[in-house]
Amino acid sequence: MEIQTFPNEIVFFDLETTVPNKPGQHFNILEFGAIIVCPRKLEELSSFTTLIQPKDLSVVSLRSSRSDGITRAKVKDAPSFEDVAEKIYGLLNGRIWAGHNIRRFDCVRIKEAFAEIGKAAPEPSGIIDSLVLLSNKFGKRAGDMKMASLAAYFGLGVQKHRSLDDVRMNLEVLKHCATVLFLESTLPNQLEGKWQSSSKIMTRSRSNYQIAQRTMPYSTGSLGKMTQNVKNLLSKAQGNQTLQSLIKHSHSLLR
Repeated sequence: MEIQTFPNEIVFFDLETTVPNKPGQHFNILEFGAIIVCPRKLEELSSFTTLIQPKDLSVVSLRSSRSDGITRAKVKDAPSFEDVAEKIYGLLNGRIWAGHNIRRFDCVRIKEAFAEIGKAAPEPSGIIDSLVLLSNKFGKRAGDMKMASLAAYFGLGVQKHRSLDDVRMNLEVLKHCATVLFLESTLPNQLEGKWQSSSKIMTRSRSNYQIAQRTMPYSTGSLGKMTQNVKNLLSKAQGNQTLQSLIKHSHSLLR
């Protein structure tokens, strides 16, 4: 049977897993979510998400500290990974894989899961790891560059740690970062270094679920003022060319 591939399509995907807390334990995939994105317009073409029941339900917590978190009750009637493996393979194989920290985490977990059921794992035509990409291109202006920190930096809401929500947030973060980088390249002498100030916001640590204060490089409520300042500068520099016409092509900086 001929294997169909889509080398020019991007699939953003994310996994939610258990976290090993004892020697010998491994990560268990609890949820898979993906969106297929048109690389020319960065528009979502289709999506898929599913909860996944691990072989040992006891590794899943009875309760979650998050209001919409994954609990044992939510996955007890979900399909196994083997049940959805063919669908996941079809979504991932031969496409460009994109996600936040996927090289070190999600890609590894996918390969482990397919090996566990004795099937060949999907292969990407390329990988876009937004953590690596944005750390190099965008710098550390959003602190630790975790998805939650980037979302807070751009005022995109709180990360839910649910697969489909997170991949859509990932795409929006990339669009926002690309727009800022494009604007800075348009007027580098006026805009570079102007975005950062100092403030503290409340973020949730995924490792211990404790609320802690972390220094973040933006002032609360500064994004609206920043946007207006950018519009004013562009109006002077670009004549009648609108901000939207510039933003349309900003994603090219992240290729």
